Amino acid sequence: PNGIPQNIKDHMKLMCDLVVLAFQTDMTRVCTLKLNNDHSYLQFPHLGVEVGHHELSHSDRGKQSPDWMKVNHFFMQQYAYIARKLDAIQEGERTALDNSMLMMCSSMMSGIHDATKLPVVLLGGAGGKLETGRVLDYGDKSNRKMCSLYLSLREKVGINRKRFGDSSERLSEV
Repeated sequence: PNGIPQNIKDHMKLMCDLVVLAFQTDMTRVCTLKLNNDHSYLQFPHLGVEVGHHELSHSDRGKQSPDWMKVNHFFMQQYAYIARKLDAIQEGERTALDNSMLMMCSSMMSGIHDATKLPVVLLGGAGGKLETGRVLDYGDKSNRKMCSLYLSLREKVGINRKRFGDSSERLSEV
């Protein structure tokens, strides 16, 4: 009755649409959309997953169970939905996606809480400042701090600082 969708699928789609609309109307150029807390007990009945997300992450002792993968696939679909919508918005010679920088990340790769393997996906070209179509693997690199990534991304949008968090070194490949 108050207009807020009562199911997770419709609610997330609405939130994604709001992000796109905010970028399209230039109401903001910075946005955070938290689809779920990795430690929550949010359930996904529309996926046939009736177990809380946190419990699900531990269901196979860190292995990626089929239900865990269903939920993560659903999250990636939301990310792709935003990217497709932004890519359909023309802004001069580029699209809104070309002019944006979208980052999807998680605090867990699996339920074993291994903070040495955090998944990160970047989309968009940052107005031509971000090279696209690549996979960068920092698994064996000495500088693989998230704050180094953030420092590098901030520089792409003209925020130049010597340090960010625990890092003073940018990721050269970014």
